[in-house]
Amino acid sequence: MLRLLLATRNAHKTREFAQLLSPEFELQDLIALPHAPVVDEKGSTFVENALLKATAVSRCYSGLVLGDDSGLEVDALDGAPGIRSARYAHENAPDAQNVSKLLTQLRIAKVRPNQRTARFVCEIALARGAAVLGTFRGTVEGMITQAPRGGGGFGYDSVFVPSTHAQTFAELSPAKKNAISHRARAVALLKKALLANL
Repeated sequence: MLRLLLATRNAHKTREFAQLLSPEFELQDLIALPHAPVVDEKGSTFVENALLKATAVSRCYSGLVLGDDSGLEVDALDGAPGIRSARYAHENAPDAQNVSKLLTQLRIAKVRPNQRTARFVCEIALARGAAVLGTFRGTVEGMITQAPRGGGGFGYDSVFVPSTHAQTFAELSPAKKNAISHRARAVALLKKALLANL
């Protein structure tokens, strides 16, 4: 079994990664590494932030480290919230406030329902001993709803309808979401690379 350390303290993200990784992998997060640094996400892109997390944490951990950065890009808002997705309303903003700000910005911009195109992006960086072993990108296209729908998921899941479905990510079962999500696509590429080198 291959052990991986996910450079996050976000329990939602860890749970989703664990569901996506097959039984060949044992996943831990930074709860198991309390002395790990808090990484300043100062990159200008998702992949830069993923690399910052993976390399910083891999300096104090001997095994394989995954750094992930993901978020929502809305075309009518010039790609916002983008890399600021988790803190769109303000630093440490809860999901509901970020979603509320997004819907408010779309209303202010008078974006029509058929122009609310968006995508979720996930970038994963793999590192060991501060050396980058690879990066893996997954995206899923969709539309932003006019109001939140569904009680599942987290982040912007309640307002994002993937192009292949009529339900939001928050209305889909975890299994259905995990079959098509941006994170699922990035993890699939990661798994392929890891298993090829076992």
